[in-house]
Amino acid sequence: MSRKRSSGSRKKGKFLMLLVILLAAGIYYYIAIPAINIHASGFWAFLIAVVVFGLLLYAGKKGVRSPGEIRHSKVLKLGVGFAGLLVLVYVLGSILSSPIVNAKKYRDLMVPETGDFTEDIQQISYDQIPLLDKESAALLGNRKMGSMVDMVSQFEVSDLYSQINYKGRPVRVTPLVYASPIKWLTNMSKGIPAYITIDMATQNTELVKMKDGIKYSQAEYFNRNIYRHLRFKYPTYIFDQLSFEIDEEGTPYWVCPVKKFNIGLFGGQTIGRVVLCNAVTGECKDYKIKDCPTWVDRAYPADLLIELYNYHGTLINGFINSVLGQKGCLKTTEGYNYLAIDDDVWVYTGVTSVSGDRSNVGFVLMNQRTKETKYYEIPGAEEYSAMESAEGQVQNLGYRATFPLLLNIADEPTYFIALKDNAGLVKKYAMLNIQKYQNVAIGDTVKQCEKTYLKMIKGNSAAVAGENTKKLTGEIKRMAQGVIDGNTHYYIVLEGHDDLIFDVPITDFLGIVKYDVGDRITIAYNEAEPANSVVSVEGDAGSAEGAVETQNLPETEE
Repeated sequence: MSRKRSSGSRKKGKFLMLLVILLAAGIYYYIAIPAINIHASGFWAFLIAVVVFGLLLYAGKKGVRSPGEIRHSKVLKLGVGFAGLLVLVYVLGSILSSPIVNAKKYRDLMVPETGDFTEDIQQISYDQIPLLDKESAALLGNRKMGSMVDMVSQFEVSDLYSQINYKGRPVRVTPLVYASPIKWLTNMSKGIPAYITIDMATQNTELVKMKDGIKYSQAEYFNRNIYRHLRFKYPTYIFDQLSFEIDEEGTPYWVCPVKKFNIGLFGGQTIGRVVLCNAVTGECKDYKIKDCPTWVDRAYPADLLIELYNYHGTLINGFINSVLGQKGCLKTTEGYNYLAIDDDVWVYTGVTSVSGDRSNVGFVLMNQRTKETKYYEIPGAEEYSAMESAEGQVQNLGYRATFPLLLNIADEPTYFIALKDNAGLVKKYAMLNIQKYQNVAIGDTVKQCEKTYLKMIKGNSAAVAGENTKKLTGEIKRMAQGVIDGNTHYYIVLEGHDDLIFDVPITDFLGIVKYDVGDRITIAYNEAEPANSVVSVEGDAGSAEGAVETQNLPETEE
C-alpha cells in the first residue's frame, strides 16, 4: 500500500514539475515572443533557458546540492549534455555563418549596377523637393497635435515618421499613441483615432481622423500589440523593422518585412517576404518580396541596405584583405537620406574608402522595395564636409545643417541642405556642387538658392536651363549695352513685351553682336529681377556663341 502511495506521489510530483516548466515556458514565450525558427537567436536562447530551468527544478526536487552529485543522476547528466550540445551548435552555427568563412557569399548578397546620373536622376520641380528631415517633421507633428484640444490630453505622436511616396508626393506619416497606460485603458475600445501626415515639400501638416480607430499598433498591450499579433499569426517568421505606411486610399498599414537567412544558420540576412497588416482590422496579407504591392515603400529597412552594401564594398577582395591590406575596399559614409524616384523611395548615401579620408569616390542609391542598387562613380565632397561648408556660410547665425539630399541641378550632382536654427526650424537653404563644394549658394527660399547656385556653377555669367526655363520668340524692339564688372552686357526688349528685359552677357554669347533692332529671335531665359537671365539666343543670324542648348521648354505666347 505504501509502495502504491509512493509511486502515485512520484507521478504527481513529475506532473507538477512538468506543469511548472510548461507554465514558465508559456509566460516567457508570451512576453519575449521569439520566433519558432532555427535561424532565430532568440529561439535558441528560449530552448536553452527551458532546459536549464527544468534541470534546476529537477535538481532541487532530488536534493542535489553540488556539481559532483550530478554524476549520480542519469537525467541530470543527459540534461546537462543536451544543454551543452545546444550551446555548441549555436556557437558553431554563428562561426560558420560569419563573413570570416563566407566572404564571397556576403559580397554577392548585393550586386550594384553602374548608373548614369543624368539619366537616372531627373531634375525635379521645387514643390517636390523634401525640405524637412525627421527632426523637423517631428516638430511640426507635435505642434499639430498640440492644437487638437480634443485629443492632446489622451494621445501623443509616435516618433516613427516613416518617409513614403503618397500620391506622388514625398510625405512622412506617423500614428498617434496612447499618452499613458491609463489613457490606453479608457480609449482601447475605440482605438487610436488618427494619424499625421506631413508633406515634406510644402510642410503642410494634416491630422487624418478615421471612422474606425487603429486597434493594432506598437502602443497596444496584450494580444493587440502588433508584434504579438504577428507572432501568433506567423509563429515561424522572423520580422525585421516594422514601418507604418498608408496606401493610396489613406488606409493605415504596418509593413512587416520577414528576414531571410541565406548563409548558414544566422548569416546573410535579406528580406524574403512582406506581411501587410491592416492597422484598423488586424487583417494580414503575406507576399513574397517580388510580389509586394508597388504602393509599399519600405520593405527593406535602410540600415539593412547600408549593411549589405558595406559587405559588398569591404569584402570585394576577400575577408583577409578587408582586415589587413584593404585593397579596393569601400564603405558607405555615416548617415543617409531618401530620394523619391518613379514612385519608389531610394536610400542615398556616399561611398568612401575605408581609410577614412574626407572625400567620396561616388555614391549609391538603394531601392527600399526591391533592393535594386545603383552605384555612381562621381568623386567629390563627403557629406559632412559639405555640411560644414554650408554651416560656415551662416556661422554668424549659428544655423545647423541637415544631412544632404542629392539632387540633379542642370545635370550637375548637387547637395541640397536645409539650415535650421536652434529651435529646429528651417531658416535657409544651401546648394553645393558635389565636386566643387567650396562654393556654397545660400538662399531664403529654394528658388532663390537655385538661382544663386546656377550662376555660381557657370562662373557668375550665363544662366543654365532648368525646370522653370521659358522660351519667347519676337522682333527686337530695343537693344542697349552696359558694362558690369568690366564685362559687356546687351539688354534686349522684344516687340510686344515691354515689361520683359533680357540680359545677354557678351562673354558667353559673343554672337549677339550679329543681331540688331528689327531682327526676329528666339530667347530661352530664366525669370529674374531686374532683367531675365538668358540661356540661349537663336534667330535668322544663327545661334549666338556660347548659347546653351535647351529642349522641351515651355513656349510663351507672343
